[in-house]
Amino acid sequence: MNKIRDPHANWFLLPFSERSRLMSEHATSGIKFAGKVSQLITASTGFDEWEWGVTLWSRSPEYIKDIVYTMRFDEASARYAGFGPFYVSYIMSAKEALTHLRILEQE
Repeated sequence: MNKIRDPHANWFLLPFSERSRLMSEHATSGIKFAGKVSQLITASTGFDEWEWGVTLWSRSPEYIKDIVYTMRFDEASARYAGFGPFYVSYIMSAKEALTHLRILEQE
């Protein structure tokens, strides 16, 4: 992800107090998913074209979809975020994945 540098919406030209307010709103949205989604945020400035990466883990892909959808409406994301590609996968054997999907269908 990046914070965009659009002449009409440049994150880096905002006062620190405003950036703090926006990130507080963003954190409040994310905390609603505590216990459902875990995250790891890594800095990547200087390694590629993105400033940081966000890795999300969950027992259900639905929770990942829900948190990403919800947080895109925060002003920090809606106005100032530049998103890269999203990659989603299961970390389990094919047999475990099929069993897991059958369990989700029954819920």
